[in-house]
Amino acid sequence: MAKRRVMVPAHELDFSTVKYEQQAIQEAEPSVVIVDEEGNPTDRVKSALMCLPHYDPASFWSGDSLPSFRYWKIRDYAYAYGSKLVTPSMVAEEIISVIEGCNYHKPPTPLLISFDAEEIRKQAAASTQRFEEGNRLSILDGIFMAIKDDIDCTPHPTKGASTWKHEVRSVEKDAISVSKLRSCGAILIGKANMHEFGMGTTGNNPNYGTTRNPHAHERYTGGSSSGPAAIVASGLCSAALGTDGGGRFHSHSFIPLWCSGLENNLWKDKHGRIVMWIWDCVNHWTNSINSGGCHTSVRIRCLSIGFTVCCGRKLMYAAILGSSPEDRISLKPSPPCLPVLSSLENSKILGSLRLGKYTEWFNDVHSTDISDVSEDVLNLLSKSHGCKTIEIVIPEIHEMRTAHLVSIGSESLCSLNPDLEDGKGVKLTYDTRANMALFRTFTASDYVAGQCLRRRIMHYHMEIFKKVDVIVTPTTGMTAPKIPASSLENGESNMQITGYLMRFIIAGNLLGLPALTVPVGYDKQGLPIGLQLIGRPWGEATILRLASAIEELCAKSRKKPASFYDILKTK
Repeated sequence: MAKRRVMVPAHELDFSTVKYEQQAIQEAEPSVVIVDEEGNPTDRVKSALMCLPHYDPASFWSGDSLPSFRYWKIRDYAYAYGSKLVTPSMVAEEIISVIEGCNYHKPPTPLLISFDAEEIRKQAAASTQRFEEGNRLSILDGIFMAIKDDIDCTPHPTKGASTWKHEVRSVEKDAISVSKLRSCGAILIGKANMHEFGMGTTGNNPNYGTTRNPHAHERYTGGSSSGPAAIVASGLCSAALGTDGGGRFHSHSFIPLWCSGLENNLWKDKHGRIVMWIWDCVNHWTNSINSGGCHTSVRIRCLSIGFTVCCGRKLMYAAILGSSPEDRISLKPSPPCLPVLSSLENSKILGSLRLGKYTEWFNDVHSTDISDVSEDVLNLLSKSHGCKTIEIVIPEIHEMRTAHLVSIGSESLCSLNPDLEDGKGVKLTYDTRANMALFRTFTASDYVAGQCLRRRIMHYHMEIFKKVDVIVTPTTGMTAPKIPASSLENGESNMQITGYLMRFIIAGNLLGLPALTVPVGYDKQGLPIGLQLIGRPWGEATILRLASAIEELCAKSRKKPASFYDILKTK
């Protein structure tokens, strides 16, 4: 085995003698509930539930006007279980049937890399029993979720969608985010498909098959979290966990979830809000691009969460949040909080928001359908809530892309290199090999220069946030690209497509700003278009509030995907 140079794992250090004093770096957001990040995940989920708007199940479960198409929410499942309309075990059989049938589709639609039907049944039976005994753990009890294949989730191996990583590293326990979801009663269906080691923006995977876009099977779902995105977008699960790395060759989970048309589908935050402790192979980038701790001393990608609706995102976020001691000492994050959407002040707060738009960047898209639809939403926010759009300028965007590529490329090479020196490089897909070859050309001077650029670009953004509350952009510069037939066997490396898909999402990863994306419409081909919201460090409540408003404004424009599974089967 090649030698790995690591420091003492952070979780083995004694921080009891370190005095940590909270220092607020910005004004508290209005009308929010502060949650205890060191408390029980079920208590945080309960607090998040109380922040949500009133839920009336009558229009979805009774009468003659049942909707013909609906993404079933977490609260829908909870109501169905509590009313004994279905049980988690009944839902489990529906999901198992769909997953087992995916390989027989024409073309195949591989959603999971690792799947165990009996394990799902076991979890569902335990949840069903809790409901029968009146001992539900939380509103997440019995909610089915998929976990991306670079996040540890027992008893499944973690491969990173490669053919060999599980041979050199075994999974001994859940990632922290996964363990928190389990403690809330979530049912984990398996390890979702992805681009190999997260090094692509399309989700193409010759190793296990390429996940298809539920809206158009001839198109990519996007990557690297293609499996989690397709699973949620097709209605199979209400939520999924992915990861987010970045860099020109590294995809964001923003891409697959947006390409699949999910609502409020991603949460990115690398300022110490969530610790993941995932695994110590490809995803343990050293320090700079990604957030959270891992089993060694280095850091990982930030967590991304896929949802069908904004309310579910808040519940999941509340369950998994919690910074590590080292992040609290070094980053001094403000206390995590959630917006009270049922508050009478909500409308007033929305009307006070200032939205920053860099028009030249905003319009730099492959099709004007994207910028036009995104612009329409800004106008709708202004008309409905009084939000004000302010013109901004973000300097050195090209330099930001370069710093991002050099940073994530250098750190990913550092992580994978020990295995590559052991001869595993020949087992990589062709596009991953090409990425590794490029990353080897970067020097230490390049990396240091990239960090200097990052610091300067962060200064630009913090100056912009003195004038605006949220930066708005399209999520990506093009809608879901087509899958070339030749790429299914050999993979694909298309820098033009990568450039368009990565156009607007680099700032969130390079600078660690909280961000999410909301589907706001479709292009002329019926493909989803998303709007990205970027907030200040620890300003998650603001973008959550704004996302909820956008979701409500755009709800009527939702279209049923070509592949959709009505798991609760109301009709």
